[in-house]
Amino acid sequence: MSSAPTDYDVIVIGGGPAGENAAAYAVAGSDRTAAIVERELVGGECSYWACVPSKALLRPGHVLAAARAMPGISATGLDVEAVLRRRDAFVHDHDDSAQADWARANRIDIVRGTGRLTGPRSVEVDGRQLRARHAVVLATGTTANVPDVPGLRAALPWTSRDATNLHEVPRRVAVVGGGVVASEAATWLAALGAEVTLLVRGSALLAAAEPFAGERVAAALTGAGVRVRMGTAPTAVERPAAKDTGEGWIHGGPVTIRLRGPEGESALEVDEIVVAAGRAPAAKALGLDAVGLSDGYVAVDDHLTATDVEGQWLYVVGDLNHRAALTHMGKYQGRVCGDVIAARAEGKPLDDPRFVASSDHGKVPQVVFTAPEVASVGLTEAAAKDAGHAVETVELDIEVAGSALSRDDYAGHAKLVIDRDTDTLLGATFVGPDVGEQLHAATIAVVGRVPLSTLWHAVPAFPAVSEFWLRLLEARRA
Repeated sequence: MSSAPTDYDVIVIGGGPAGENAAAYAVAGSDRTAAIVERELVGGECSYWACVPSKALLRPGHVLAAARAMPGISATGLDVEAVLRRRDAFVHDHDDSAQADWARANRIDIVRGTGRLTGPRSVEVDGRQLRARHAVVLATGTTANVPDVPGLRAALPWTSRDATNLHEVPRRVAVVGGGVVASEAATWLAALGAEVTLLVRGSALLAAAEPFAGERVAAALTGAGVRVRMGTAPTAVERPAAKDTGEGWIHGGPVTIRLRGPEGESALEVDEIVVAAGRAPAAKALGLDAVGLSDGYVAVDDHLTATDVEGQWLYVVGDLNHRAALTHMGKYQGRVCGDVIAARAEGKPLDDPRFVASSDHGKVPQVVFTAPEVASVGLTEAAAKDAGHAVETVELDIEVAGSALSRDDYAGHAKLVIDRDTDTLLGATFVGPDVGEQLHAATIAVVGRVPLSTLWHAVPAFPAVSEFWLRLLEARRA
């Protein structure tokens, strides 16, 4: 154990995108020093086990479907081994040396190990003492939650990490959950040839979205051969031959799942079970009690400073602050946090908007990369009404020349949620092929509070799918 602590200006615990951004922005253009403490891979969950590998697995299925919807193109199917090789290339075979090189190029040290707080501005990493002159940033994110169902943990189910890093495709697989991870996993597993059963405790997929979004995704999954069982949950799991074969390999023999649903009690046998039933804060090893906090999510203000710790030295970015559990929002928070740390270190006021994390208050963009995609920003109609807005909505199917030209089977729907009092957009939801590429225009309108009378003069190009914006405005004008 080192007798004297190593001093840095900024110490970040957690080397995912949010933590990387916080460190980089905190030291940019200065002689300040920073360290990122990471116990696994620099680049974090998103780079190796979540966003990047999942989208690498989803995209080939989307392309194949688009090709099959275009006369004149011969599309026979997916080469599973080639799809997995491409996924492996994107996750660099779990080699984080390029990310570590990036950190060093930005004058950020990488400290390998598990970091925990031992007091104000003090961090211990596997016995090594570190001390921060200005700030400690927590960016450890969340981990997969496994429900307390009898026999489930003993069955060694797949979590999202196994599903995104699969090395073999189970012939029969049950996916437990009805949210984003469950819906996307069911999409790519079915595209790769698995017989998929989606077990949804509630009555809808993507329950936080506009209802039509979950309905269309459920219908599409059913059309792709997925058995979508609503109102159905496991009551017990049996796997006599469970075996820890490693991440992404089938974990032993067949699994029997006892179920309770609308038809009563039943049983389902599969070769693997994927649990996608929410996330839990990765906080147990952080030593939060050393600074007066309990294990769990850590509340922050709009400067990303922990609200229950004195001294404005502790910051939390990403999933751990429970504001918006999305990589792009964590990176956004990291940028704001880093700028705040730099400004405070230099004695500058925080009166510029860039020092305030405002876009995770009812302005969050998100894309669910199912087939069809779901792209949304801001408030749903229900959320806007709950917030007390005078709500007006306009919605229609996406049927324009651009969508018809893009593929023969194009089907989509769009909805705007409008504040009647201010004539501005509160939210938007689009469902259809590749609608994620349409979302940023809506995000700008929501964040910028652009009046719809002004949007009328933002003329969409012809013949592009974005022409549906004009159709929405025309429907409102009528």
